[in-house]
Amino acid sequence: MRGTRLWLVIAMIAALFATALVAGCGDDDDDDATTEETTASGDFETIEEGVLSVGTDAPYPPFLTSTPDKPDFSGYEVELFNAVAENLGYEVQYTNTGFNTIFRDTANGLFDTAVASSTIDGEREQVVDFTVPFYEASNALLVAEGSDIASVDDLGDAIVGTQDGTTQEKFANNETDAAEVRGFPQGPDAISALITGQVDAVIIEQPVAADAVETQGGVEIVEELETGELFGWAVAPDNDGLREAMDEALETLKEDGTMDELYEQYFATAPPPSVAAGSTNEQLTND
Repeated sequence: MRGTRLWLVIAMIAALFATALVAGCGDDDDDDATTEETTASGDFETIEEGVLSVGTDAPYPPFLTSTPDKPDFSGYEVELFNAVAENLGYEVQYTNTGFNTIFRDTANGLFDTAVASSTIDGEREQVVDFTVPFYEASNALLVAEGSDIASVDDLGDAIVGTQDGTTQEKFANNETDAAEVRGFPQGPDAISALITGQVDAVIIEQPVAADAVETQGGVEIVEELETGELFGWAVAPDNDGLREAMDEALETLKEDGTMDELYEQYFATAPPPSVAAGSTNEQLTND
């Protein structure tokens, strides 16, 4: 009788050991599954948990009206990016900074992304990566009403204002015979210089020039310059997870009509094919 009990105890211990071993294996499988799911979801980190820290350069109407510290800070780009952040479940914290340093600062981790009406080009892509495009840009030659300047061919003796570090500054230096290209910290500064007679003309994004004609007066657009440039939001090169998440959110807003509504509101037109639903980074301009 005592021997039978001994064998029964041994058998029970063996069964318990086998159950624990199987349970342990099951836990490992669950951990692996959880890890795979997290990786597949495109997980990413931000400077502050639950917040997208954004560098911007405002005002730049109609993309960025007013400044981040004002309650009326809005515009096409602001509203679209806020919708992206909402889709991702993140709050947004905007910081106004200089356009000349915004890409370097983003690459160095000062901001999670740059929302600053930024043209995607090869030179900038050496510093940051860009999302899929959200706007197709064109430039305008803005002059004082009654000016003798009628096109970029008339800039030989002119002082041309642009914003520092922009593709418009590059265009003015490389594609015109301007006597001087004078850079300003912000686009509206260049327009103010035109109104006060410090420069003879300004090359700037067409919607920004059109806004100045409508809201400030005394200036006119004499030539529109089609460039095929596309705007994207800049992200540090080592933050692929954030860029991919922003791409997915932006594509959702293209497909659900949000971008269409904002394009119509701010530009009175529908988005062109280059930024419509389904556009990819293969379409980006590489100057």
